[in-house]
Amino acid sequence: MKPPKWHRDEIILALDLYHSIEPREMDSKNPKVIEISEILNRLPIHKERIDNLKFRNPNGVSMKLNNFKAIDPEYDGKGMDRYSKLDEEVFFEFQNNNERLKQIAEQIKKTVSNSELNKSLYRIGEDDEEEQLKVKEGKVIYKLHKHRERNSKLNKKKKENYLKKHGKLDCEICGFDFYEVYGELGKGFMECHHKTPLSEIEGESSTSMNDLALVCANCHRMLHRELDTLSLEELKRIIKQR
Repeated sequence: MKPPKWHRDEIILALDLYHSIEPREMDSKNPKVIEISEILNRLPIHKERIDNLKFRNPNGVSMKLNNFKAIDPEYDGKGMDRYSKLDEEVFFEFQNNNERLKQIAEQIKKTVSNSELNKSLYRIGEDDEEEQLKVKEGKVIYKLHKHRERNSKLNKKKKENYLKKHGKLDCEICGFDFYEVYGELGKGFMECHHKTPLSEIEGESSTSMNDLALVCANCHRMLHRELDTLSLEELKRIIKQR
C-alpha cells in the first residue's frame, strides 16, 4: 500500500522538529525522530490504514527533514529535493514565526496524547467541502473543535437556558428561527458553534456553555469557512452590510 500524502498537521510536526535539532541529527536513529514517527502514527486524520503499518516510520520522517533542507535558504547544503508544494508552503508560512509553529505542534501533541479523545476524533468524518478547508492549525485541531460542538448534554442545556431567557431558539447571528419557519418539524432545532479560537483550544480542557453560541446551519457553515479569523460579531456585520 502506497503511503498517503503528508497532511498539514504532519508537516507541522516534522517542521517543528526540523527547527529543534541540528542537521547532522536528522537521521532515523535519533530518538526525537522516532518519537515524532510514533506521534504521526497516532494522528486521527487518515481514512485508510493497514493495521500495524507504520507508514510514517523513522526513515520516512528523516527523509521529510532532509526535504526541508532543500527548501531552507539558510541551509548550507543540498538536501533532498523531492519535496511537495505543501511542504514548501508550510515551511515559508512559518519561516519567521517558529513560536507559532511550536505552539500548534504542541497543541496537536497534547490532543493525540489522550487516547480516548483521539479515538473520538478518529470517528469524526469529513464532507467534501471540509476537505478543502485550509485551517492553519490543521485537521486534528479542527476535529477537536467539532468534537467540542457535539457535546449533546451541554448543547441541550445551552438550548434550554436560551429558550428560557428569550422565549425562542433563534440564530444569534441572523435571527433565523427553525420553529417559526418549519413549525413542529423545526421545534428545538439549532446548531451549536464553539466560539473559542482554534489557537486556544486545549485537548484536555472542558467546554462551558459560555463557549457555545446557537447558530443556524447557514451561519455555522460560514463561520467554519474562516475559523481562524471570522467571529460571530464580524459575520453579523457582513450580513448587515448586505
